[in-house]
Amino acid sequence: MPYSLAEILSVTERLWPMSGAEGWDAAGLLSGDPTQQISSVYLAVDAAPEVADEAVANGAALLLVHHPLLLRGVTTIAENRFKGAVLARLIRGGCALISAHTNADVVETGTSAELAYRLGLVEALPIVPGATPHRGIGRVGRLAESTTLGRLARHLGEILPATATGIRVSGEYDRPIETVAVCGGAGDSLLAEPAVLAADVYVTSDLRFHPASAFREDAKLVGGPALIDISHWASEWLWLATAADELRAALPELTVTVSDLRTDPWDFAVVQ
Repeated sequence: MPYSLAEILSVTERLWPMSGAEGWDAAGLLSGDPTQQISSVYLAVDAAPEVADEAVANGAALLLVHHPLLLRGVTTIAENRFKGAVLARLIRGGCALISAHTNADVVETGTSAELAYRLGLVEALPIVPGATPHRGIGRVGRLAESTTLGRLARHLGEILPATATGIRVSGEYDRPIETVAVCGGAGDSLLAEPAVLAADVYVTSDLRFHPASAFREDAKLVGGPALIDISHWASEWLWLATAADELRAALPELTVTVSDLRTDPWDFAVVQ
């Protein structure tokens, strides 16, 4: 039995309320008719052209992505630009488009919570609390058994899908680790948060040179966590399996598929 897009939107609002989205975000329904009947949905991190092709080719009537396709200002949807090409392929293929972005980051089963769960963190709480004690940005918790920075980095390599950039670490390999702060996606805006500074290591993505360098040097002087930089795409791809399970539980007649396509932008790296 198919569901209307409006019914699915009602479920996504319950799972990932738009009230939790940042003011700058552009999540929610991006394209599609709320009356459309849907029996199959595809999940991905990015609405890339190859993802749109895969969704349409497999008969999906809805593509649900993490990153909003129209986050920045758009003045054209010409098909010689990727955003226009994606929208045209989806519309011609009868496939709607929804994004669950920062509203899916902050919930109890969101992107950072999933990363914390995969690492085995216990008593994990948001780095920056939100509307409730268990909702908010990032997560910080402790490992059931202490480890070293090197072993934790290798464990992340086993958890995350492989990418060209791999896992970058700032800190001594044998440094003891018990308390871990994590933020799926870009997280250098949280470097000054007390919960991050009190952790033994901070795991996030897209750490830029100057903020990371200043953070490292400050930590040498006054103490602070080690840093682990992981792929933005990989850190958020983990969440898709949980999102799929939640959709299946709420809409049991819906076919839900998680795309395995890698939309990380880097193809290879040369190790010196």
